[in-house]
Amino acid sequence: MTDSAPKLDDFMPGGRMAAPADGESRKDLVGLTRAELAREMESLGEKRFRADQIFNWIYFRGVTGFEAMTDISRPLRARLEELYRIGRPQVVTAQVSSDGTRKWLLRLADGNEVETVFIPEPGRGTLCISSQVGCTLTCSFCHTGTQAWVRNLTAAEIAGQVLTARDELGEWPTPSDDRQITNVVLMGMGEPLFNYDHVKAAVELCKDEKGLNFSRRRITLSTSGIVPEIRRAGAEMQVMLAISLHAARDELRDELVPVNKRWPIKELLAACRDYPSLSNARRITFEYVMLKGVNDADADARELLRVLEGIPSKINLIPFNPWPGSRYETSEPDRVQRFGEIIRNAGIMATIRRPRGSDIAAACGQLKSESARVPAWKRRGETKDGHAPA
Repeated sequence: MTDSAPKLDDFMPGGRMAAPADGESRKDLVGLTRAELAREMESLGEKRFRADQIFNWIYFRGVTGFEAMTDISRPLRARLEELYRIGRPQVVTAQVSSDGTRKWLLRLADGNEVETVFIPEPGRGTLCISSQVGCTLTCSFCHTGTQAWVRNLTAAEIAGQVLTARDELGEWPTPSDDRQITNVVLMGMGEPLFNYDHVKAAVELCKDEKGLNFSRRRITLSTSGIVPEIRRAGAEMQVMLAISLHAARDELRDELVPVNKRWPIKELLAACRDYPSLSNARRITFEYVMLKGVNDADADARELLRVLEGIPSKINLIPFNPWPGSRYETSEPDRVQRFGEIIRNAGIMATIRRPRGSDIAAACGQLKSESARVPAWKRRGETKDGHAPA
């Protein structure tokens, strides 16, 4: 991040960019909405209801092959097998923390990798999914931010993380009220609003009542503050919103969350006030990582209350999770408690997030893969001038 204010386009290198080809000619049905799937079936001369059948098999029953679709004729199953596939990322490693948190390193079709985390709690289970390989942002306290942006994930790759987690947890088919995964949060690797189209498509798959069937109030989109897309997301996705705020003064937030140089706090909070359906029942969550001697003073808490005045809010205080090479330290527990008390005494809900999965680097701000950006010519096996290697 340079000192000059970046433009929105500077952070959107690819828009709705598909994953590089992996040599598989069959079209992946994961990632298609029911309407898109219906058009595929019509192109084969089939009735639209076939799409509902296939959609149910993929997103409710969790099958990975067409042979299992027993209410579809054998000739059609054979044709589907020839033309299509039901993709899944490959589980490279599966780790389980001492507190029950699970982390999966997932390899995508082009060899890039992302991390996905499941956090079980009494009465609920939260799946934290990624939206990019690497990250377009360089938040100074976040380990993921030290990994350069590689590419956006497709809708199939975002939704595929939910499918894979349900595979790993053995919950196919399970009614939504008996699932281990009750909530989905876009808080993993990447900035979701810099991959808007694919994130929106994946959210629609998660919300579809004939598929994954998550209530929109059980889906949370977390953003570092991409102001133009916040209002759009509120109108089009209508899910819960979390803002990675971390500071109440522009000077400090410029350092911690450099995208603040483009959209400062005043503009960000104006977009939050305009977020559709915002009410005391549907508050915005403001995430605030607690950094010793940086943003954890009583004065910081009071300034936070001042800038959030009038916004239905809840504040999630996150003790900093150290990672190798970080220059920050975790605030002392009594300092975090005092900070929270100031917020609560003003009538605002403040929760202190209990660190989960830190022993397997699955805690907030710790996710990172080893993927690196590879030029397109190298992925194609060519030399830089476009010729095949000798």
